[in-house]
Amino acid sequence: MPLRSLTPAEAAADLGGFDAILDARSPAEFAEDHLPGAINWPVLDDEQRRIVGTLYVQTSALEARKLGAAMAARNIADHLDRWIADKPRDWQPLVYCWRGGQRSGSLAWFLDQIGFRTTKLTGGYKGFRAVVRQDLDAWPARYQFRVLAGRTGSGKTRLLQALAAAGAQVLDLEALAAHRGSILGGLPGQPQPTQKAFDNRLWQALRALDPGRPVYVESESKKIGRLQLPDALIGHMHAQGQVLRVQMPDAARVQLLLEDYGFFAQDADGFCRLLDGLVALRGKDTVVHWQTLARAGAWADVFRAMMTDHYDPLYNRSMDRHYAGYAQARPVLLPDGGPTALAATASAMLAMAG
Repeated sequence: MPLRSLTPAEAAADLGGFDAILDARSPAEFAEDHLPGAINWPVLDDEQRRIVGTLYVQTSALEARKLGAAMAARNIADHLDRWIADKPRDWQPLVYCWRGGQRSGSLAWFLDQIGFRTTKLTGGYKGFRAVVRQDLDAWPARYQFRVLAGRTGSGKTRLLQALAAAGAQVLDLEALAAHRGSILGGLPGQPQPTQKAFDNRLWQALRALDPGRPVYVESESKKIGRLQLPDALIGHMHAQGQVLRVQMPDAARVQLLLEDYGFFAQDADGFCRLLDGLVALRGKDTVVHWQTLARAGAWADVFRAMMTDHYDPLYNRSMDRHYAGYAQARPVLLPDGGPTALAATASAMLAMAG
């Protein structure tokens, strides 16, 4: 059967139509980002790629190709020995590399010669990445966003999760970014993805949404941790999103923050190092006061003070600047951040929405 080729747009529309998606790039390239569901069959590993690239620059293209071909043949043989014994004749892999060149071409040729129904991605990962970026520019305008806005600790993330459990469509940007969004928002033991990998996750999440149904999303700044949200998404949320103002009593907000950030009790020094990043904004005396409370274990006092003196004023200014009519938006009242209150509120919101 002749080797098939697909454009990145065609492949993006039918990623589920393949039995396997094989990334022929090096492990480091694969780790930065890859097509959804791909597995890594490197034709050259990281060190081999460096060696061949150096030979190409310092000696000649011919000598680099000779060495690269020998390395690639051995690596492909190893992949075939390890992975294809149980594959049926009608196995359908999609193969790609950086630009759809020699690495994916060589791997796809071997698989095709065996008799598998092999498809090669024209333009490779680079072409697919261009499709993702184009879609992230175009897709946000399709959706009816209902934006959960509210001060830090008011339960927005928990409410978003409760809405999802109740059957609503949600876009959980903080889950995709592996970060809660503030200077304290890093998740223990869970690094953020690369920007490219985050874009890919967001593309997959948007792709799965039904434009005919509302999409609940939490208000965010343009960056979540070190990751940038697409301008088109943020712009559409600001301009067209229906804002819902989530409110919770201050005492319940402090309790929620104690629960969500309780891990800092085991690392007060790490918490204080993060607070150093607020000195320019809040002044050294204020930050030192917060750090003193943290080192004394007065965590409720720390979070209460940070709410009052930092997060609330900052959030109010941001909402007034980005969401016209935020102060007049329909309130969503949460008595606390417990599961009973969250489930009841989510059900009531969906019932009201019809």
